[in-house]
Amino acid sequence: MESLKQQNRDEAKRALAARLFRDGVQVEDPVDLGYHLGDGERVEPVVPESPEALEIYRHSTAHLLAAAVLDLYPGTRLGVGPALLNDPKGGFYYDFQRIDGSRFTPEDLPKIEKRMRDLIKRNLEYRRVEMTRQEAEAKFASMEEPLKCELISEKGGATVSCYTIEGTPFVDFCLGPHVPSTGKIKAIKLLSIAGAHWKGDEKREQMQRIYGTAFFSQEELDEWIRQKEEAERRDHRKVGPELDLFSFSEAIGSGLVLWHPNGAMIRKLIENFLNEELYRRGYDFVYTPHVTQSELFKISGHLEHYQDVLYPGMVDSENEALQYRLKPMNCPFHIQIYSSRQRSYRDLPQRYAEYGTVYRYERSGVSHGLMRARGFTQDDAHIFCTPDQLKSEIFGCLDLVDLIFRAFGFEYKAELSVRHATDREKYLGSDEIWDLAEGALSEALSERGLPYQRMEDEAAFYGPKIDFKVVDAIKRTWQLSTIQVDFNLPQRFGIEFVGNDNKPHQPIMVHRAILGSFERFFGILVEHYAGAFPVWLAPLQAIVLPISDRFNDQARAVEQALRADGARVEADLRSEKIGAKIRDAQLKKIPFMLVIGEREAESGTVAVRDRVKGDTGAIPVAEFSARLRSLVDSRALQT
Repeated sequence: MESLKQQNRDEAKRALAARLFRDGVQVEDPVDLGYHLGDGERVEPVVPESPEALEIYRHSTAHLLAAAVLDLYPGTRLGVGPALLNDPKGGFYYDFQRIDGSRFTPEDLPKIEKRMRDLIKRNLEYRRVEMTRQEAEAKFASMEEPLKCELISEKGGATVSCYTIEGTPFVDFCLGPHVPSTGKIKAIKLLSIAGAHWKGDEKREQMQRIYGTAFFSQEELDEWIRQKEEAERRDHRKVGPELDLFSFSEAIGSGLVLWHPNGAMIRKLIENFLNEELYRRGYDFVYTPHVTQSELFKISGHLEHYQDVLYPGMVDSENEALQYRLKPMNCPFHIQIYSSRQRSYRDLPQRYAEYGTVYRYERSGVSHGLMRARGFTQDDAHIFCTPDQLKSEIFGCLDLVDLIFRAFGFEYKAELSVRHATDREKYLGSDEIWDLAEGALSEALSERGLPYQRMEDEAAFYGPKIDFKVVDAIKRTWQLSTIQVDFNLPQRFGIEFVGNDNKPHQPIMVHRAILGSFERFFGILVEHYAGAFPVWLAPLQAIVLPISDRFNDQARAVEQALRADGARVEADLRSEKIGAKIRDAQLKKIPFMLVIGEREAESGTVAVRDRVKGDTGAIPVAEFSARLRSLVDSRALQT
C-alpha cells in the first residue's frame, strides 16, 4: 500500500516537472519557492505556508549540499538526497562515496557549509533538463556515476528528467520540483556525518551520509537548534542509563531491552494504572505464546506484507514440515481465543487486552534505543463487536485515550485516515461496511468535540483508523495511540457470531493500542519529563538524609514509617557531607529530600527539600506522608 502511495506521489511530481519544463511557468513573487500541481490543470506557486513547501525547500538544499561537495571534492560519487520532515537527525541528507578512499570528518562540515553559503549568495539557477533514457545513462556513465546509472535503469522511463545548478559540476537524476534558484534558500545548517550502505543493503557500497537542515528563516533555524540541544539533554539513551532505568547488552543482542529495577518499577506503575482502567471498562486480560506456526501469519497476511521485518522461521526438528516464528503481532492470537467456541450476539462485545511482547527484526542501522527496538511489549487490545456496537466501542476507546494522555501531561491531536475518494481497488471490503466504519469514527470524534484532520487515502487496506499524536514538553510530536477498524482479519480467519436472526454474521474487529509499546512510550516519557518523573511514577519518591551518623537511627525510623504508609523511600546513611547527599539526590531526580538534623530529631519533623522548589520548611513526618499520598492518589504532575 505504501509503495502505491509513493507511486502516486511520484507520478504527480513527474507531471509537475514536465509541465513546468514545457510551459516555462514563472511567478513573480519574492516568497515564491517553486511550484506544485493544483486541482485539475492548475499550476500554483508554492509559498512557505504550502503543505509541500518544506519538502521542496529541503530537497533543493540537499542538492545544494551535493553541489558544494562536488565543488570542493571533485570525483566524489553521488547517492541519493531526500528531504526529511520529521526526523530528529535533520531536515535532509545526501549520501556520498569518496572514490579516493578518504572519508569526510566533522571538521569538514564548516568548510562545506561555507561553500553552500557562497552558492546561495551567487543566486544560481536550478535548471531542469529532459533527455532520453539512453542519453541519461550515457551522460552519467561518462561522469563515472554508476549509482545514478543504476537508478535510471530501475526508475527511468523513456524520457528522464535531470537537474543541474548553474555554474557547478552538479547533475542529478531527479523528478523535482525545486526552488527556482539558490538565493531562495535562507537558513541552513550541516549537522552530522554517518555511515550508510547503498539502498540500505549491508552487502552494497559503503557511503557517507551528511545530515543537514534548512528553514525559511534564521529565526526558525535558531529555534530548532535550541530545541535540538534541549532534546539532546533529554535523550532517553543518555538519561536512562544515568538514572539506572534500562540498558542494552550486545551479549543478548541489538534492540533487546533490559529493564533495571528503577525502570521496571515505573513500568509496573503504568501497568497497574492501565489495569485499573481496563477492568473498569470491561476488558478481559489474556496471555498468548511468543512463538507460533508460520501458517497463522500466512493466513493473517503478515508473511506477505511484513516478510522483511519478521525473524527467520524455525524448523520443528520432530516435523520438518512445520515452521515456527517469533510473533510480530498479537491480533491473530486473539482471534484464536475468540474462535475457540461459538459466539452469539449476546456475547458481544468481546474485549481482549494483553501486554503482549512481539519481535521484529529491525535492521541495526535503524534501531534507536527504546524508540525502535527488536523486542517490545504492546498494550494491545482487540474488540470483537457487531456493527451496531461499533460506535459505542469507539467512544470507549476515545475516552480511554483522553484519560491516559491527560494523566501523563500530554496534549494531543487526532487524525482520521480514510479511503481515497474514488480509487477503491486497493481497499478490502464493500462500500457499505466502509461507510459504516468511517461514519462511526468521524461521528464519534465530532460528538466528543475532538478536532481532527481528515487524511485522505491514508487508511489501512483493511479499514479506516484514528491515529493520535502527542505533543511533549518541548513541542515535539509523537505518534502513539491508534484505533483501527478491521474487516480483513475476521474475513481471512472466517470468524462469526450467531445473530438474533439465528444466522452467522461476521463481527467487526477493532484494534486498539493506547501507549503503542511500553518501550517506546517509556522512552518518550523519559524525554517528556527529562527524567524527573512525577511523584506517582517516581521509582524513589523520597530520600531521608541525616546530616551526620548521629541521626541515622532517626532516619531509619522515618524510612520505616513512610514505607508502612506505602511510600517508596530510602535512607542515605553514607558518611558523606549533607551537601554531597543533596547533590546526589538531585542528580537522581528524586522528588523529595527529607533532611534530619538536631532540631528535626528533637521535634519529630523532617526538613523537606523539593527537587524543584528547594527548601520548603520542616513538617511532621505524618503530615509529609499525607501530602505524599495526596500527590500519588491525584496523580499530580507537579509537587
